[in-house]
Amino acid sequence: MKNTALTHIHESLGAKMLPFAGFNMPILYEGVNAEHEIVRTAVGVFDVSHMGEFLLSGPNALALIQKVTSNDAATLTIGRAQYSCLPNNEGGIVDDLLVYKMKEDEYLLVVNASNIDKDWNWISSHNDLGVEMQNLSDDYSLLAIQGPKAVEAMQSLSSLDLSQIEYYHFQVGDFAGINDVIISATGYTGAGGFEIYCKNADVEHIWNQVFAAGKAFNIQPIGLAARDTLRLEMGFCLYGNDINDTTSPLEAGLGWITKFNKEFTNSANLKKQKEAGVTKKLVGFEMVERAVPRHDYEIVDADGNTIGIVTSGTMSPSMNKGIGLGYVSSEFSSIDSTIYIRIRKNDVPAKVVKLPFYKKQ
Repeated sequence: MKNTALTHIHESLGAKMLPFAGFNMPILYEGVNAEHEIVRTAVGVFDVSHMGEFLLSGPNALALIQKVTSNDAATLTIGRAQYSCLPNNEGGIVDDLLVYKMKEDEYLLVVNASNIDKDWNWISSHNDLGVEMQNLSDDYSLLAIQGPKAVEAMQSLSSLDLSQIEYYHFQVGDFAGINDVIISATGYTGAGGFEIYCKNADVEHIWNQVFAAGKAFNIQPIGLAARDTLRLEMGFCLYGNDINDTTSPLEAGLGWITKFNKEFTNSANLKKQKEAGVTKKLVGFEMVERAVPRHDYEIVDADGNTIGIVTSGTMSPSMNKGIGLGYVSSEFSSIDSTIYIRIRKNDVPAKVVKLPFYKKQ
């Protein structure tokens, strides 16, 4: 099992450590609800250094990215990032990822920790264009500093105006006395803030500076359990739960990152699927009664017939109600449709709702 450069710090803080995607990661510090609330109201810091980073460069870098990803990376300008996915040949998804345009002919791809080798091999197998590929995953650390007070709390650490980094934009500059740090606003919590990409050798210094600067703002370390409840409240997909090798991006509600103005892996079949209409859809739902939906619970209709499966579920800390994502037969996917979650032999009613679940107050 791998450690991040900060594992010893998490252990010294008393974090509950568990294996996640092959890494020894902090799951909890104080508790999910308390950590969740810190990120929604103040500022919290996640160590997400387990994520993977690939640097693609050369005159054909964009062509390779266009070939293997579903979104249109040609629209990117330097300093912008894009959410995308890697379709497979069978209609499913190899992984979802972020594409950063660093320079002309240079792109950074950020992939899920559990899929680093799989994604590297997949992209490499399509690289007949002479694109230089570097796997930087073991050399870089990543901190997600999230919450409505993140910019104010961290501004003293950089000469850049952090408030000017718009959503899905980034800048490269100084942070906590370290140069050439990537400061990116591509958060996974819906609470505002940004991410810091830096070399492993610099991350402990940056961590310490971040907590010193944020002390007056009640900054706290946050574990991956709260990261999951935060992302679920926003309706963001988690690879391995809500999307995988067998789920189509169109079924997953990711048509907005599936652009048919170019050819990419399996695009012809996905276009046919779009034209024909999908038979199942990923929906968000809220429990009508007090109950907690969980991953892999059956979804049924009023007569008890199976119509789908829960992919993610929790008791929402912000809303104090059970929420979840799940695939259902398309005829049950309309907003306000009533569906039932089978919880220990009981079919508990739920209502299909528009995402995100959590609306900023």
